[in-house]
Amino acid sequence: MSTAQPLVVALSGMDFEARIAAGDGVEPMYGHRDVMLARALDIRLMQGCAGLISFGVAGGLDPTLPPGTVIVGTAVRSGAQSFSTSPYWTAALRRALPNAVSGLLAGSDGPVTTVADKQALHEAHGALAVDMESHIAARIAHTHGIPFAALRVVIDAADRAVPPLAVAGMADDGSTDVRAIVLGLLKAPTQLPGLLRLGRDAAAAKAALADARRAAGPRFALPALAA
Repeated sequence: MSTAQPLVVALSGMDFEARIAAGDGVEPMYGHRDVMLARALDIRLMQGCAGLISFGVAGGLDPTLPPGTVIVGTAVRSGAQSFSTSPYWTAALRRALPNAVSGLLAGSDGPVTTVADKQALHEAHGALAVDMESHIAARIAHTHGIPFAALRVVIDAADRAVPPLAVAGMADDGSTDVRAIVLGLLKAPTQLPGLLRLGRDAAAAKAALADARRAAGPRFALPALAA
């Protein structure tokens, strides 16, 4: 990995997202939740970096956005708090990803899985998608005065509920707990069709995420002016 320029830290929730994020000038960080994530990220940013990007998949909130839609965040909102992304970095990402949509992302401390909850969150502020890392990343980047950006891809459409077993399969370390899913299916086999559909959507989202990562290039297109 090149160390000629300060690293960009790419924050993700899952290990597969971190593997896609990895590249020249990028330090992936994943496998933390809630308070532990905030603590680990705060410690990491104290060491300095060129910028922090929230990168990965997100739950769809806008009903017009299908799985695989690439979103360049312009701001992140959680409750009453809202943090804008770096304007220069966001503009650079939009140039690198001309087919992406841009707009507000929502941050949530827990999974948003029901259609009703997705609709309520979208109607509250017009957020396009939701994830569980961006709001923490935005807040801590703001505290440290470090440029912040967000690049997310829709994995589940706004009009589709997320099967409970999909959430149960998200291990705390960022991996997928296959055993928990299999054991859960033995008790609730009716969730299988929803899991299979989510699996197809996840494949599209992962492919779009990888394409977006390649298009963004070294350091996720962070311009020197923003760093």
